[in-house]
Amino acid sequence: MPWTPWPSSWLTKFLMQTSLIITALAVFVAALIALVIYHAAVVKPALARLAALVETHDQLIGGGASASQRLDRLDARVAEVGSALGRAEGRVSELEALSRTDVSRVGFVRYDAFDESGAELSYALALLNRDGDGVVISSIYSRADTRTFGKAVQGFKPAANASDEELRAIERARTKNE
Repeated sequence: MPWTPWPSSWLTKFLMQTSLIITALAVFVAALIALVIYHAAVVKPALARLAALVETHDQLIGGGASASQRLDRLDARVAEVGSALGRAEGRVSELEALSRTDVSRVGFVRYDAFDESGAELSYALALLNRDGDGVVISSIYSRADTRTFGKAVQGFKPAANASDEELRAIERARTKNE
């Protein structure tokens, strides 16, 4: 039998197939090693940077808490704000009721009750609430004596006859805060 580069015996075929398998395995192992080196050199640092960015983002947005913890805190804060708003509305209602009775409208008129007195030493002072209820106080000065009068006012109208000065004081109180 002549010599051929490819022997036909079963042992030779087996060795050739084995060497092909070994070569393929060597190529596969080399590819895996290249993949591991790529992962260590490129992917792992990129993932570490990404994880650091995500951590920074979470700390900036949520103070280091998870999303559910942040939502729970927000819900609790909304409930607190709602409760505070309810208390504030109640307080405003109380203050509005109280302000109806306070003396928030004041009118003051100085005048000369008598020709000989001079210096406008007589006056009319209206002290009224928002609804125009209150009192008008008049002080009339003369050289001999001073007299003071008080008259009730309801709805910006005096309960008794009022002088022109008293009516002007009531009108000033009515228009002053409008």
